[in-house]
Amino acid sequence: MDIATIGGFAGGLIIIVAAFLIGGNSIGGLWNAPSVVVVIFGSFAGVMAASPLNRVLGFSKYLNIAMKVPVFQNKMELISQLVSFADNARKEGLLSLDDTLNEVEDDFLRGGLRLVVDGTDPDVIKRILYTNLDQVESRHEDGIAIFSQWAKLAPAFGMIGTLLGLIGMMANLEDTASIGPNMAVALVTTLYGSVFANLILSPIQFKLEGRHKEEMQIKEIMVQGILSIQSGDNPRILEDKLLTFLPPTERPAQSASGD
Repeated sequence: MDIATIGGFAGGLIIIVAAFLIGGNSIGGLWNAPSVVVVIFGSFAGVMAASPLNRVLGFSKYLNIAMKVPVFQNKMELISQLVSFADNARKEGLLSLDDTLNEVEDDFLRGGLRLVVDGTDPDVIKRILYTNLDQVESRHEDGIAIFSQWAKLAPAFGMIGTLLGLIGMMANLEDTASIGPNMAVALVTTLYGSVFANLILSPIQFKLEGRHKEEMQIKEIMVQGILSIQSGDNPRILEDKLLTFLPPTERPAQSASGD
């Protein structure tokens, strides 16, 4: 599990509850089951109305991605691997890579190198690789869009819950003693909508966006490496080109330079 994600959720809730209690309030004043139903399930229904059903029902897959620590390939190790492949290809020919393909764990990289070994036209290789990247990006954007839409709808359903509470309160104005408590319950729904959107949903969206950016950068390094190997670039030139994907502080000392 990603400790930062879990810690952020827990820390935010603790701060909110603590601030409420410090004001001399009772913890029971923050709980209202109908408000939870309206905000969470109501806003989820809105997301279902806005997106294909199979995509929405698969939101748990994207939630799982946000909650786990991703295992991305080390960029420097990837660059060294690609440079090694380029060196072998220049010395022994592209067919020499065939013996090392089984050692490549990443399916995208292995598939691209297989196209090179098979002698596929460079333009065809480039189109296939970038089409694959477009599909990966599209799938990632689908998951990000779910939480983005949900974060926009949750506060609105918080307001809807508040309005429902106010309607009930106005219908019983003759009972003046109940106005204060009923108003408090109504406002809790607005609180739920704001907290759910800004502490849970939006951070998950931002987490997914960051992981998408990281994965796409790694895939772009692979694409540039594959195309350079196919064109027979000098391994040293290939290394210098791929190192530009890394910030200067992460490059080898002899290769680091300002952007």
